Amino acid sequence: MRATACDDEQDMVPVRALIVDDSEDDAYLLRAELARRGLPMYCRRVDSALDMAAALASDDWDIVLSDHDMPGFDALAALEVLKRSGRDVPFIIHSGRISDRQAVSAMYDGVDDFIAKGDYERLVPVIGRELRGALARRAVRQADSRIEQLAFFDGLSALPNHQSFCARVEAAIAHARERGRTPAGVVMVVDLDRFLRINASFGYDTGNALLRQVGERLRAGLAVEVMLARLGGDKFGVFLPAVVERGEAELVARWIVHSFERPFLKQHIELFLTASVGIAMLPGDGRAVHELLMNAETATGQVKRSGGNGLRFFERTMNAASAERLALEADLRHAVERSELFLEYQPVVAAAGADIRGVEALVRWRHPHLGRLSPDRFIPLADESGLIGEVGAWVLGEAARQGRLWADQGLDLRVSVNVSAVQFSQPRLLETVSRALHDSGLAPAQLVLEITESSLMNDVESAVGMLRALKNMGVRVAVDDFGTGYSSLSYLKRLPIDIIKIDKSFVRDLGGDSRDVAIVRAIIALAGSLGMSTVAEGVESAAQADVLRAAGCDFFQGFHFSRPCAAEALVL
Repeated sequence: MRATACDDEQDMVPVRALIVDDSEDDAYLLRAELARRGLPMYCRRVDSALDMAAALASDDWDIVLSDHDMPGFDALAALEVLKRSGRDVPFIIHSGRISDRQAVSAMYDGVDDFIAKGDYERLVPVIGRELRGALARRAVRQADSRIEQLAFFDGLSALPNHQSFCARVEAAIAHARERGRTPAGVVMVVDLDRFLRINASFGYDTGNALLRQVGERLRAGLAVEVMLARLGGDKFGVFLPAVVERGEAELVARWIVHSFERPFLKQHIELFLTASVGIAMLPGDGRAVHELLMNAETATGQVKRSGGNGLRFFERTMNAASAERLALEADLRHAVERSELFLEYQPVVAAAGADIRGVEALVRWRHPHLGRLSPDRFIPLADESGLIGEVGAWVLGEAARQGRLWADQGLDLRVSVNVSAVQFSQPRLLETVSRALHDSGLAPAQLVLEITESSLMNDVESAVGMLRALKNMGVRVAVDDFGTGYSSLSYLKRLPIDIIKIDKSFVRDLGGDSRDVAIVRAIIALAGSLGMSTVAEGVESAAQADVLRAAGCDFFQGFHFSRPCAAEALVL
């Protein structure tokens, strides 16, 4: 701690004093007398404005003790040098040649006290008082700074937060209007795609580390005048002040998207992220920051629904679609409790004999106003809104219950249930499956979980762990839509899979496209060598079934055998 008049000598740290005096002897005497009275000091003497300014710039000082009347320099000029430096350092006049009137006037100007030269008995307690005052002011500034940090900066990334971002954009808008100009600028929302799987697979510490890395990477690549903020969760805001050209905005947005192509590192593990960027421009897309943010987020949502990893400018037509989706989401939140969801089942038949060996459960929604809705209308919405957990749990429970009813009737049928990418990335899927089996009493081997190839390939290491946990429960796993968009054959042997479902895009042209025939044969041969069975989806003709049967496919599913229908309508 700094020394004060009441400090124990052994606890003292010398007070750093800048002495403004033209006499080296007077400065030496001052230091000696204060030390003799229990106030050790580290001193530096200056006697000109230039030297004093240099000393203030190069060092931190606890106090300034200034003589008044020096050749070409006095205490009031020294006080002005201190003020210009911006430092909060107590300033005491220690002089024998200053009138009481001058001393009082100087204190009105900002001098903290006046002590006659040689009056050390009074000088020591005054220095102690001023040091304590400076310490208290420093504590207040630190508290104010901490309050500002909490109010305007994100604690995780150290970037400006949502409130700070809004204040900056609003200030830019107000500044332009005050000068009679049309406000200009671009607001972007950068939303990380499928970030939930990082937290679910590696934990929140890893997720937080990646968010910090994202902030650092974006900050390093954006221009100094561009404001970057963390808006919350896995969303970042970008404000380009004064930008009016779409081309310039698009250039920045494309850089942001491309900046995610390099991997992020956590404990020497490479993790890949992508981002969706929505863009709103002043003044056409909004005249206030909240309107601009809302419209940029609407554009971001459009990118995410198209698969993410891209950018979109806001368009007014998006709002109508967004309002419709919000209304549909509100209705979906009540669909389960109102018993509006129901299942239909499509048979899976054996290639040899065409007898039914299983069924795929397909969820439908009987909307009170829109009528019957297929899953492609509401499952993506459930994924985005976080409702997939509730919807998926209902589907699994209902399918398992129906499967047990068939088992009680002596029917040996496997019931397949689709698992969305979001659902598969959530650890609670294991609990949901376990509860469905326990509540229904269905044998685990009779339940097949269908997971799309893209979901598995998105994060192979996490997928392997989840699949092994499911296999340990005794359920079977099928890869749905196999062969679409990924060169994943080399990964197949690593995944504990029972069934490969050949995507209908390869089945559709089997009668005439020799390339599709070759692909299907290769898939069937590979599956057979790995001990997996195959199901061909979308079989709509006898000719397709014949080609598949000749290629060695095990099971068929498609309109040629049966359309999806209610459980009681199935001919078993």
